Amino acid sequence: MLYTELLRLWDEAVRAMDARDWRRALELAGTVAEPNSRTLFIEASAHLALQELEPALNQVILKDGRLAVAFFQRSAVLLQLDRLDDALSDCIWAKKHMRDNTVIDYRQLGLPHKLFSWQVVYNSAAVYSRMGQWEQARELLLSASQEKGAMRSSSIAPGLESISRGEVLNPILVPDGVVFRPRKQEVEQLQQKDFLGKAKDGYCVCLCVYIYSHAFNRSSDSVCVFMCVCVCVCVFVSVLHSC
Repeated sequence: MLYTELLRLWDEAVRAMDARDWRRALELAGTVAEPNSRTLFIEASAHLALQELEPALNQVILKDGRLAVAFFQRSAVLLQLDRLDDALSDCIWAKKHMRDNTVIDYRQLGLPHKLFSWQVVYNSAAVYSRMGQWEQARELLLSASQEKGAMRSSSIAPGLESISRGEVLNPILVPDGVVFRPRKQEVEQLQQKDFLGKAKDGYCVCLCVYIYSHAFNRSSDSVCVFMCVCVCVCVFVSVLHSC
């Protein structure tokens, strides 16, 4: 698949996600012939928004086995599916792939989201709360409270209160609709190229018809036939140019 076509489908899928048209986003992202981890993340996010938990994120991790945010998100999904050992394993992998960083800012990769280390620890505590291992969950929350990061206190303090009452914790997830986006500059260049290509084709047709009709004094019927031929030639040239 041409990169320009991938870029077009990727951008349209993101627009569908922004419009909360999850099915359309899933359809567009699914038509990418050679998906990367970022376009696969769109598919996974659309599945999650549709409450289709089982297929989500597996392909993302197969494509990029070091993407911490994918392991983090899948840990929360597995927790909801009550696959607790697998959820805990993904928390461990997410923490490992953060490489001792307290935060990973994914904006430089197109994902408008920051993943904090304390969030990974919090989800580990959520798993232990589902297992009924309250002391382990409490120790993890206390450990998370010592880490740096935005929104930490607003989540951990209520979490500790829930643990003291014997209530299970709900996992933290990347919000619905937050996906990897193509570079704005590349999308703008693609749109400009499309506009200029169409304008150039239109100019080509008009010029050819003008020369043909005025230089050779042709009838309107023959001009129409000639115009159709010009359109076909211009389209063919445009396809060759895009290749």
